[in-house]
Amino acid sequence: MRSTFPQLNASNLKTALVESTEGGNRVISYAALNLRCDRFAAGLLNERADLEEERIAFFMPASIDYVTTLHGIWRAGGIAVPLNVASAVSELEHYLSSASVSRMVANGEYRESLVELCAALNIELISVDDVMSPLISEGAEAATKDLPNIAPERRAMMLFTSGTTNKPKGVVSTHKTIAAQITTLIDAWAWTDNDSIPLFLPLHHIHGIINILSCGLWAGATVDLYEKFDMPAICEKVAAKRYNVFMAVPTIYVKLIHYFESLDADAVERISNGFKQMRLNISGSAACPVKLFDQWQALTSQVLLERYGMTEIGMGLSNPYKGERRAGHVGQPLPGVQAKLFDEENNEITAEDTPGEIRVRGDNVFLEYWNNESATTESFVDGWFCTGDVAVIDKGYFRIMGRSSVDIIKSGGYKLSALEIEGTLLTHEAIAEVAVIGVEDETWGEAVSAFVVLKSEKTLSYDELKAWCDGKMSGYKVPKNLHVVDALPRNAMGKVTKPALKDLLA
Repeated sequence: MRSTFPQLNASNLKTALVESTEGGNRVISYAALNLRCDRFAAGLLNERADLEEERIAFFMPASIDYVTTLHGIWRAGGIAVPLNVASAVSELEHYLSSASVSRMVANGEYRESLVELCAALNIELISVDDVMSPLISEGAEAATKDLPNIAPERRAMMLFTSGTTNKPKGVVSTHKTIAAQITTLIDAWAWTDNDSIPLFLPLHHIHGIINILSCGLWAGATVDLYEKFDMPAICEKVAAKRYNVFMAVPTIYVKLIHYFESLDADAVERISNGFKQMRLNISGSAACPVKLFDQWQALTSQVLLERYGMTEIGMGLSNPYKGERRAGHVGQPLPGVQAKLFDEENNEITAEDTPGEIRVRGDNVFLEYWNNESATTESFVDGWFCTGDVAVIDKGYFRIMGRSSVDIIKSGGYKLSALEIEGTLLTHEAIAEVAVIGVEDETWGEAVSAFVVLKSEKTLSYDELKAWCDGKMSGYKVPKNLHVVDALPRNAMGKVTKPALKDLLA
C-alpha cells in the first residue's frame, strides 16, 4: 500500500476544508479532497513513474488548491517548497535558486506576477488547472493507477528558516519527520475529528502547515481557510461558536485585544463567550509575554497553551493540555521528543535555573539543510540538534531566555535575557511594543538597548523609563539606551527581526 504523509481519510464524506472567498465559501469533503490530490499527483507525473524528489515550489495563499498542491507533490514523490505570498517577487529568487526548483505552481494574479522571474530562472510556471484539467475527463481511476510507493525516509518538504539572524536556509524534512511532528501533537493536544479550527497564518511556515493544517487533516477535523487574518469575519464565527480550537502568534492575540476595545460591550461579550467555550487556545512562533497571557485569560477565561518549536524540529516542548500551563514557560518535551540543556563545553546541564542551549533529538528533527553540508554538520553534536536557543529549567518547566545570537546580552559580566527584560517593560502603561537588544559598548561589553513603540498620545523619556525600572528589575538589566520608533521590524510570522534594529542604529 502506497504511503501518504500526512494521511487523509479517502472514504470520509465529512467536510475537510472550507475556503473563504469573496464570492462565498468553497467546501470540500475528505473523499473529494483525497481524489483531487491524487489527480494532481498524476498530472504532475505525466507518465513518469516517480518525481524522484524534484523540487516543486508553489506561491499561493491558504486554499483548497494549496492543499491539493502540497499533498499532490508528496504523493508524486516530489519535494514541496511552499513560498510566502507576502514576499516581494524579487525576494523569491534566493529560495528558488538555492532549492534548484524546476516547476512553480501558482494561480491567477499570483501566477501573473511570477512570469518574468520564472522565465529568467528557467522554471516552468504552471497552475493547478493546467495540471488537473487533462485528467478530469478520465475519471477517478486515471488519478490513482500509477502513483508511486513513497518510503517514509524520502525527502518531502523544504521550508526556509525565518532569516531573523542569518540568510534563510532550506530545511529538508522527510515523510517520516512530518508524520512524527504531526502525531506527537495529535496525542499531546488531544485532536479529534470533532475539532474545527480557523487557519489564517502564513503557509510557508511550520506553524500553519504542521500544527494547524496537517494536524487538522490527520485528525479528520474541519479547517477553515483564510487568505489572511480577517478579524471581523473570524470573530463573528468565534461568536457563533464555530471553532473549538484556536492557534495564533502573540501579535494576533494583541490585535484581538485592541479590536475588542473598539467594540461595544455586547459584541465583546459574544466574542469572549465564543473563546470561552473552546477547548484549547495556543500561542506560539514568538514568546508570549506574561502580560498578554494574563490579559487573554481575564478576557476569555482561556489559559493560553504556549509551546516551543522551530522549522528544524516542528514542536519540541509544550505546556500540558491537562495540567498547569505556566505563563512565561514553554513546558516540557513532547511525546517522542528528547530535549536537554547543554553548556558551551557540550556538558549536559541538570541544575535548575542554569542557562544552557536547548538541544533536541527524535524522529521530529529535520534531515538536512539543503545543499549545505557544513551548516548541517555544525548544527549537530553527538546526534543532538543545536537549536541556538537558550533556556533554563524552572521547577521542571523550560523557560526560554532567547536566541543565543540576539536575545542573550552579555553585559557587565552578566548573561541577560532580552525576553525577560521585554516582558517587564511591556507592563509600562505607555509602551505598546518593545524589543531589547545588546549594542556593543566599551564599558559594558554589550549595553542593554530598548526600542519601543508607544501607545497613542503617550510620551516617554529615558529618565522616566529608568526611574520606572527602579525596583522592577535589577540595575544591571535596566536599559542603557531608549529608542522610540513608529514600528518594530517584523517578519511574516510576527517575529521582530532584531538585526534590522542594529541596522537602524548604524
